[in-house]
Amino acid sequence: MKRRFAIIAFLLLVPAAVFGETMHVITKENAVRAECNFFSAVTAAVKYADALEIVSTKGDWYQVKFNGKSGCIHKSALDKTAVNLAKSDKGGHTASSDEVSLAGKGFNPQVEDAYKKKHPELDFNQVTKVEGYTVSAEKVGVFIKDGGLTE
Repeated sequence: MKRRFAIIAFLLLVPAAVFGETMHVITKENAVRAECNFFSAVTAAVKYADALEIVSTKGDWYQVKFNGKSGCIHKSALDKTAVNLAKSDKGGHTASSDEVSLAGKGFNPQVEDAYKKKHPELDFNQVTKVEGYTVSAEKVGVFIKDGGLTE
């Protein structure tokens, strides 16, 4: 009887320790979506370092609350650790949110420069151009519908 009680208590308390937790966005921009899939409507736009409250998990997605709105965001966009991008009081250089996000993925100016030296034939201006290209959620939705795509 005591063992059953301990197992039940464990099963009830472990999710409580995870849910209600705050996690932070680790991508430059992302979307909280109405449903837990990439094709779902956007309920809120989030940016690097925004804090989201975890409500529950569903597969590879977190169900979250952000600024009074609820929805889902993929686990790959969040981390428990918040990075402070405030300016240094010692006059030192600080990293931009883009630099911190890329560094978290293994990129930094030194890595990029080394890669450019190894591959001088590559045109990185095209990468910059592609990075600046955006498509609205509405256009993505039309593309998905017209193309008969599913999750």
